[in-house]
Amino acid sequence: MLYLGLSCLLLHVLVVFGTELTFELPDNEKECFYEELEKDVRFDFDFQVISGGNYDVDCFVIDPLDNVLYNEKKKQYDSFSHTTDMKGVYKVCFSNEFSTFTDKTVYLDFRHGDEEPLLESMTRSSALTQMESSCVSLHEILNSVAESQTWYRLREAHDRIKAEHLLERVSYWSIGETILLFVIGIGQVIMLRSFFSDKKGSLAATT
Repeated sequence: MLYLGLSCLLLHVLVVFGTELTFELPDNEKECFYEELEKDVRFDFDFQVISGGNYDVDCFVIDPLDNVLYNEKKKQYDSFSHTTDMKGVYKVCFSNEFSTFTDKTVYLDFRHGDEEPLLESMTRSSALTQMESSCVSLHEILNSVAESQTWYRLREAHDRIKAEHLLERVSYWSIGETILLFVIGIGQVIMLRSFFSDKKGSLAATT
């Protein structure tokens, strides 16, 4: 059973073609990624803004002839799929040019190509053996686990950055309140001392 699991895991790794990354997108900047693809190849990508501003970014996809395949403005997250019409370099760009002072952190998952059969025997029209059926089941479970891990990892990063930002604001507010409290306390002491000093001066004048 252990051998079967390891075999299916290796097969799962070998048929995956894609890129998964998280990058920083400065304000007033644009970042592009390039991928050379053959004709009639399907590619998919998902993106999500993890931190920065209103958690939005502009995204567009351009084919080798500079035709715009996808163009969305101020999106927090989205997915796009397309089958190439020609061979060449395809470009996926993210723009933060509409933001004047806020950097963004963006997650990108880019996949291309059709998934190959786990085993050569699966291309035949005959029924699957018990081992082949187990490999297919494990493969589907691994895909589901990978997607769930990615989703939870993004949510954790998003919530952590939000909590750190809230903690920073609370800390600054607490420091401001502390300074204001000291200023008010010192002001009240000075005011009370001025009342007593004026009283002493008036008593001296009457004598």
